[in-house]
Amino acid sequence: MTSAHQGLTGLLDTEAIRKDFPLLDRTVHDGKKIVYLDSAATSQKPRQVLDALNAYYERHNANVHRGVYTVAEEATALYEGARDKVAAFINAPSRDEVIFTKNASESLNLVANMLGWADEPYRVDHETEIAITEMEHHSNIVPWQLLAQRTGAKLKWFGLTDDGRLDLSNIEEVITEKTKIVSFTLVSNLLGTFNPVETIIRRAQEVGALVCIDASQAAPHMVLDVQALQADFVAFTGHKMCGPTGIGVLWGRQELLEDLPPFLGGGEMIETVSMHSSTYAPAPHKFEAGTPPIAQAVGLGAAVDYLSAIGMENIARHEHAITEYAVRRLQEVPDLRIIGPTTAEDRGAAISFTLGDIHPHDVGQVLDEEGIAVRVGHHCARPVCLRYGIPATTRASFYLYSTPAEVDALVAGLEHVRNFFG
Repeated sequence: MTSAHQGLTGLLDTEAIRKDFPLLDRTVHDGKKIVYLDSAATSQKPRQVLDALNAYYERHNANVHRGVYTVAEEATALYEGARDKVAAFINAPSRDEVIFTKNASESLNLVANMLGWADEPYRVDHETEIAITEMEHHSNIVPWQLLAQRTGAKLKWFGLTDDGRLDLSNIEEVITEKTKIVSFTLVSNLLGTFNPVETIIRRAQEVGALVCIDASQAAPHMVLDVQALQADFVAFTGHKMCGPTGIGVLWGRQELLEDLPPFLGGGEMIETVSMHSSTYAPAPHKFEAGTPPIAQAVGLGAAVDYLSAIGMENIARHEHAITEYAVRRLQEVPDLRIIGPTTAEDRGAAISFTLGDIHPHDVGQVLDEEGIAVRVGHHCARPVCLRYGIPATTRASFYLYSTPAEVDALVAGLEHVRNFFG
């Protein structure tokens, strides 16, 4: 650590951690060491997860819940063992409340479709309302738009303040007696904002509305306790938390999963089938039709083990220190405007910004020539860009393996961008 970093506290031993992540040793563009600052899009994978995936395919590859031979029973044990690990990781009251999907988008679509097909008192129809926010990822906007179009329900949303936070001044108008579901992100993927969960859930409970939380940008970075949240559904994805792609999670309260109808039909989600009708298996299998993402679940279980060994509280402290340092350093860059909260308090480790009149895509391309990987665009949150009158942003996002030196490399790279464009 250089003298410029001496004041930073709470940092992890990143030198040791980075040895677990093979990609971080890569070089690009004539030997430049990669500076990976796009973990909000997808995290890198440690060797422990890669080894778990290889071991599954090499020694335990079989379909689950069906075969009675040794390898099939091993595969089933690994798959269901991953469910146990995820349940413990999020403090779920029951392992049967953990549903495996292919990503958070599918988890959120699952909730929307269940409510569209449900009987009373859960059904969303033309007499009811759906509440979301203007800062949502498209995955938590489009499913609710589709549900509103199909059912005639009214879609309402909270707007944003100038400093990138939710405007809850009209909370009683957005969440009314007609509201059946309130769905919002715990941490914004573009703004980095931590949202006031307690205030929103309290109002939803007053009117008897269900609450769905998109925790995709929270589960990798902080302690996620579904019981403490007091939501009804929580969705997140594996690939942002050191796990493989192709695996997501939906947690739902047991009584809701028992009452709500399935979304997909097929093998494994049934109890009995005749040519006239079918009955369904209990949750979670009721919502996991067909061959599930077995290897991916095993990989997610290994990722949970890896993160738990380091400690989510320790990861959160590390990221807070890195983010605090990054906000301070970025504010030193001339013409740079942070989109969202400009302090490290109550924000996550993703920082979006503009740089004068230089288009974010040009910023990203020049940074790439320096070996610096950032995300550019609207980050699947176009309504946020429209709200702040910008076409797109550049986003740098940090994780447990990020270092202060990488923040310095970003700032130096942005100075190179400014010089390049005069």
